Amino acid sequence: MATWSICESPVGRLTLIGGTDGLRALHFPGECGDLDDAARDDEGLADAIDQLQEYFAGERRSFDLNLDLRGTPFQREVWTQLSAIPYGATRSYGALSAAIGRADRSRAVGAAVGRTPIPIIVPCHRAVGADGSLTGYRGGLRRKRALLDLEAGVRRLERQPSAEYVRSVDWDECAAEGAWGGVKSGLRAGRHLGGTRG
Repeated sequence: MATWSICESPVGRLTLIGGTDGLRALHFPGECGDLDDAARDDEGLADAIDQLQEYFAGERRSFDLNLDLRGTPFQREVWTQLSAIPYGATRSYGALSAAIGRADRSRAVGAAVGRTPIPIIVPCHRAVGADGSLTGYRGGLRRKRALLDLEAGVRRLERQPSAEYVRSVDWDECAAEGAWGGVKSGLRAGRHLGGTRG
């Protein structure tokens, strides 16, 4: 039976789905339907939540989790290549295609990147256009830019704020260009940035 838990993060409330073989999915806000309260397992998914919080705090560059990646052999090959992109680096869809020996399949690679079931942990945000431009991202381009900036050392967040603070902040707005500094300042000052979470 699938289990689930919530990770409050600077890019919104992330829903984690676990299975018997490991973490199965990560959903951004608005992607996940109703969940069975009886299947909530905060303890069973605590390691994934802790590692994500360390990542957002700038204290973790890679994840050490059991993953239950479900997809076609081609998709899993692409996801393996995504996982090999170092923290702070990017790769074009063409380079990913070449890495799997299918330089003619960059569009198919792009589609597989877009279907990554566990974004952030399988770093599909590190896939970019041939000219380095940001292209589609399941979580939205603002989140993609925020994640890349975090890894580039442009922005850093403090340790996780209180649950009350997390609920009070419009994290989608804070993930917009230039807003992470305001989040950091707000955490230090212990003040709210305004906005409400749904």
